[in-house]
Amino acid sequence: MEVRWSKAELDFRDEVRAFLDAELTAEMRRDVRRMTSVYAPDELALSWQAILHARGWAAPAWPVEHGGCAWTAAQRYIFVSELAANDAPPLSPMGIGMCGPVLIGHGSPEQKAHYLPRILTGEHYWCQGYSEPGSGSDLASLQMSAVEDGDDFVCNGHKLWTTHANVANWIFCLVRTSREAIRQQGITFLLIDMTSPGIEVRPILMLSGEHIQNDVFFTDVRVPKANVVGKVGEGWTVAKYLMEFERGGGVITPGLKSRLARIRRMAAAEGLGPSFAERLNAADIEIAALEAVELQILANMSGGEAPGARSSMMKTVGTEISQRLTELALEAAGHYAAPYQPHATCPGGPTPLFTPPADQGHVGPDHSLTVAAKYLNDRAGSIYAGTNEIQRNIMAKAVLGL
Repeated sequence: MEVRWSKAELDFRDEVRAFLDAELTAEMRRDVRRMTSVYAPDELALSWQAILHARGWAAPAWPVEHGGCAWTAAQRYIFVSELAANDAPPLSPMGIGMCGPVLIGHGSPEQKAHYLPRILTGEHYWCQGYSEPGSGSDLASLQMSAVEDGDDFVCNGHKLWTTHANVANWIFCLVRTSREAIRQQGITFLLIDMTSPGIEVRPILMLSGEHIQNDVFFTDVRVPKANVVGKVGEGWTVAKYLMEFERGGGVITPGLKSRLARIRRMAAAEGLGPSFAERLNAADIEIAALEAVELQILANMSGGEAPGARSSMMKTVGTEISQRLTELALEAAGHYAAPYQPHATCPGGPTPLFTPPADQGHVGPDHSLTVAAKYLNDRAGSIYAGTNEIQRNIMAKAVLGL
């Protein structure tokens, strides 16, 4: 597929490049090149978000009246492509990419007025309270309770795999407000202040040794009823709307293309031969095919259409290509991928079990430093936001009618 941009779109691309040249520091670019997770450290992400917000570019996909940019699908794609090509830090997706769109689609006027500006500035840093023990892919089986008591709900339960709960000050949760014959009923979408009494956060260390995920325990946590998004008992509808954006409402192929280009440079530096190049070319073809679908989804979204079941396809194919890229990078790095040296990288969170060497040196070429941690982190890609097996079930039902 060949994409031809109009003169206006090329002018916009030049505007974005000039902005990045002026605002994206060498230190930020270096840190992004050494990231080991899909998440940037919160300080880096928030610093870059502040710069984007000052320009009015923090949430391009939002409606203009809420701080968005009224960009076309082409402009959004160009913007994300330039961010990826120039090693710009990724923003945490839970606020701008998930909670924000849900509030725009289902929130009350008061909720939009209060929360959306604070999401844009980063004053509210969000995490997502969905998964529970035994309620991951089978999310409708969740058990965290919210019992009415006057103007509040009293919440008790346990969420896990909660990204950034250790640094977030707000969490959006699915809670059970009643028990119905159909499990999807009786679930409510609730916004909870993480500083509320009764919330305890415990770390979960990733295979890479990073503290990004957490257990979150709620014991008699009082939450105002005003924090319900949508209607009490109809949170499943809100959650499905959010998951469309989580799974396929963003732009992912520019990042995949950028990562593939880095692996090509690694392969050249390591002197890998034609057989490895063939595998890189096969990945390139898959990314190009995914890009064509993504551009169509973006065009439809610009016209007000939600991603729908195509979000499941984007999530499934995108994460599987991503995992394949980590495998190719691991192979290109060879034995240099073996040493564990997070002090020479930019982890997505603390590495509490690691003590840096006194001399702060590292083993191997720079391009090998992150590949093992990226490989380990990306094993979760086909699990989070609903396993890829679940996504295939959704596609079979919604698209094929099976």
